[in-house]
Amino acid sequence: MTATASQAPQPLLVGDVFRGNARAAPQSCAASLGDQALTHRELDQLANRTARALRAAGVGHRDRVVTWADTALELVPLFAACAKLGAIFAPVNARLGLREASEVAQIARPRLVVADLERAKNGVQLASECGASFAQLGAGASAGPALAELPRDDSDVSEPALRETDPHVIFFTSGSTGRPKGVVLSHRTSWLRSFQGVFRDEPRRTVCMFPMFHMAPWTLALAAWQTRGEVAFVANATPDALLAAIERRRANHFYGIPLIWSRVLESDLGRRDLSSLRELDTGTSAVPIELVRALRERFPACTLRIYYGATETGTASALSHSDVLRKPGSVGLAPPGGELRISGDGELLVRSAYLLSEYWGDAEATHAALRDGWFHTGDLGAFDAEGYLAIVGRKKDVIRSGGESVSPAEVEAALRDAAGVQEVAVVGVPDAQWGELVCAVVVPAAGAAPTLEALRAHCEGRLAGFKRPRRLELARELPRTEATRQVQRALLVERIVSGTAK
Repeated sequence: MTATASQAPQPLLVGDVFRGNARAAPQSCAASLGDQALTHRELDQLANRTARALRAAGVGHRDRVVTWADTALELVPLFAACAKLGAIFAPVNARLGLREASEVAQIARPRLVVADLERAKNGVQLASECGASFAQLGAGASAGPALAELPRDDSDVSEPALRETDPHVIFFTSGSTGRPKGVVLSHRTSWLRSFQGVFRDEPRRTVCMFPMFHMAPWTLALAAWQTRGEVAFVANATPDALLAAIERRRANHFYGIPLIWSRVLESDLGRRDLSSLRELDTGTSAVPIELVRALRERFPACTLRIYYGATETGTASALSHSDVLRKPGSVGLAPPGGELRISGDGELLVRSAYLLSEYWGDAEATHAALRDGWFHTGDLGAFDAEGYLAIVGRKKDVIRSGGESVSPAEVEAALRDAAGVQEVAVVGVPDAQWGELVCAVVVPAAGAAPTLEALRAHCEGRLAGFKRPRRLELARELPRTEATRQVQRALLVERIVSGTAK
C-alpha cells in the first residue's frame, strides 16, 4: 500500500506531551517546587494561557524567548507554551552578570526577554540591548509587564506550521575559545532524548538538582512527563533539601552528579524515608569507584547507572547497573540507535538521532563540530576489549566543575590585568567532589605575591562565581610549545597533580 498524506507518521512534537498528559492523567502531579505544585491538567491549561500571552506580545513560530531567571515553577508553563507555539525556549544562566548575559542572549536574537524579579531591572536593559520586548516572570512586576497577567482562555493552542524538525530549544554552552554557542535541539531530538519506552510499572517521579537554566532539568522533566510522571524542582540543591524532596514526593528516581552524591552520602540519611527510590543515576564528571561502591551499599534495592554525554549529544553512552562494579572508570556503551567511533588522533566521535541540529547562527562552529553526521566531542576516548568506552582526556580546554562548563580563555582574559600578575594560565585540576577545580597558574610580577582571595575579588562583576578560580598555583614560568609558544595545559595539570608545578 502506498502511504498517503492522511497516513503520514505522527510527528514527534513536545507540545503533544502536555496535551496527552492532560487527557490521560489530569489530576496527577506534573511539577512541584517546595509547597507549589501543578497537575498535568493545570500545566496544560497554564501553557495555553501563557501561549496566548506570548502571541499578544508578538511571539510566534520560530521566534526566540530568552529567559534570565533562577529556578521558579512559573518557568514550566512558559516552557510548555513555547513548545505549543513553535517558539524557541532559550534560557540564560541566572548566575551571569548583565555583561555576560547580554553576550549570550544576543546570540539568539530574541523576540522577548523574560526575567525574574531579582533580574528584572537588568532584564529591561538586556532586552533593550537585544532589540527585544521585555516581560517579568511571575506577579508583582516592578520593571515591566508581568507574564503572570494571562488571558482567561485556556483552550488548546497549536501552530499548524510546526514540524518535528523545527527548533525546540537553544541551550547555551561555552567553547574552548570562550565564545558562547547556542546548541539547537529540534522537537524530534528533545522528544527522542526523553522517551522512556512504552512499558513501565509506574510513572517516573524524579527530583531535579539542577537549576532551570541548564539543559539537564528540562531533559529530566520531559523524561518524567513522557511517563505521565512528575518532576520536583529544588530551589537550593543542598543534600537536606534534595532528600526532603525525595521523601515528600515519594521519588523513585534521582540523578546526581558525583559531587552531590558524595555530599548526600555524608549527610544524615537515617532520618529520611528514602524507600521509594528505585533508580539512581550519575555522570557529568568522572565517577570514582569508591562512590559507586558506597551507593550500591547504601541503596541495595536500586539500580545505578553512569551516563556520559553533553548538551550537543544527549546521552552518548551509558554504563548499566550490572557493569558499574565490573567496569570501573568506564562510561559504557552507546545507547540504542547511537554509534561511537575513535578518530585517528584519538578523539571520540558520536553519531545518533539525539544530536544537536546546529549552533544557532554559527555555521563555522557547526561545521567544525558536526561533520558527515558525526559530532566531534573534543574528548579523547578508548575502547576496551568488550567495546566499552572510557574517557581518557580532552582535546578541548573546557573545564567541567560541579556540572558547569568554564572556558579557560575567558577566565584568563579576566585575570590578565589583576595586580601582581605577569602571566596566567587557567586549567582544570581533577577533584573528587567537583570533577575539576578551576585553577589559576600565575607567574607573578617582580616583587608581587598574588593571593587566591585577591584574584577572586578581581573577578567580581567580571565573571560568574562558578568561573572564578578555586585554586592558585604560583610558577616561575609557564610551559609552552617550541613552535607556537602555546601553553601546554596538559603538562601544567600533570605538574600540579604531581606537586612539581613550581
